[in-house]
Amino acid sequence: MLRRVPLVIWLTAVWVLLWGTFDVGTLFFGVLVALLVTLLFPLPMIRTGMVLRPLPMLRLIGYLAWDLVISTLRVAWQAVWHRRSAKAGIVASTLRSDSDHVIAIVASAVSLAPGKFVLQIDRVNRTCYVYALGLRPGEEDSVRREMWFLERLVVDAVGSAGQRELVRGDAG
Repeated sequence: MLRRVPLVIWLTAVWVLLWGTFDVGTLFFGVLVALLVTLLFPLPMIRTGMVLRPLPMLRLIGYLAWDLVISTLRVAWQAVWHRRSAKAGIVASTLRSDSDHVIAIVASAVSLAPGKFVLQIDRVNRTCYVYALGLRPGEEDSVRREMWFLERLVVDAVGSAGQRELVRGDAG
């Protein structure tokens, strides 16, 4: 039952937002409906092997915030100075982790900031195809290094012990 608390809180928040008023009655019935939904339609337990580590998670969040600022400046630079002649490319980056969850988090994190996003994921080969604005010939390795660094931050923040060893071993 304790594992359902975040879902009950989320469903209650959605209920309150849908009603558009925050009062005791709306909150009470939101909790009531959320409890009924979670009891009548229980979600299956998913074992991810993920462990939340607060300090590495803060490092990941800090990096994503920094990347958001830098990427916004890069896109602005491309838009102002290069306009229609801006270069772009697609880079294949093979990740080291075999976890669907880690791959999904890395792909989402890359796509969070402007200028880069994951076009496709080849699950079998653990390869993300990343579109990068402002990519000049010969800079493909910098995109791959950025993907591997982000993968390491994600694995440090939420990965299993085995994934951490794998990513740290490959990274040197």
